[in-house]
Amino acid sequence: MIVQALAFYLFAFVTVTSGVMVISARNPVHSVLFLIAAFFSAAGLFVLLGAEFLAMILIVVYVGAVAVLFMFVVMMLDINFTELRQGFLQYLPIGGLIGLVLLVELLVVVGGWALAPEAAHSGAAPMPPPGILPNTHALGELLYTRYVYLFQAAGVVLLVAMIGAIVLTHRQREGVRRQKISDQLKRRAEDSVEVRDVPTGKGI
Repeated sequence: MIVQALAFYLFAFVTVTSGVMVISARNPVHSVLFLIAAFFSAAGLFVLLGAEFLAMILIVVYVGAVAVLFMFVVMMLDINFTELRQGFLQYLPIGGLIGLVLLVELLVVVGGWALAPEAAHSGAAPMPPPGILPNTHALGELLYTRYVYLFQAAGVVLLVAMIGAIVLTHRQREGVRRQKISDQLKRRAEDSVEVRDVPTGKGI
């Protein structure tokens, strides 16, 4: 128990510290690295809770895909982050209002659990005892039976988002040079390369 408590406090401290550094670091690359550290620490917390499937998904999806994508976008795009930070105070009231609304919602949820603890178990699906089925098996059985339509709806939403991103990327815009594979394949060396006999010391 002492080892588990020490591991919990360690992972929790790293998660909170990394989350604060994500929004306070001046270098965007450092922010992404702190975000990856926060994801790893959160995965450690899930392992301590016995939810190894969620820990694996957190590392594979968020660290292996999302965080790496953020890293490549930050490093490849030439973004002037100084200009982006200049309007911080302009949007501070709106951000504070949204944060206040989220805080009220969290207080309502926590207050509901405190006033009516039995309400959390009324809408929950029955789960088998932990000793009978592994977590991944129990989660898959519940996800593909009771929540199969919601799972399919989430897949449709992701598919629509992916198609929308592809359409926006490949839309025709004036003044933008595009690569045409067919024209490149039709080109011949005789039409593209010209051999000239340049006299010595005279140039073209």
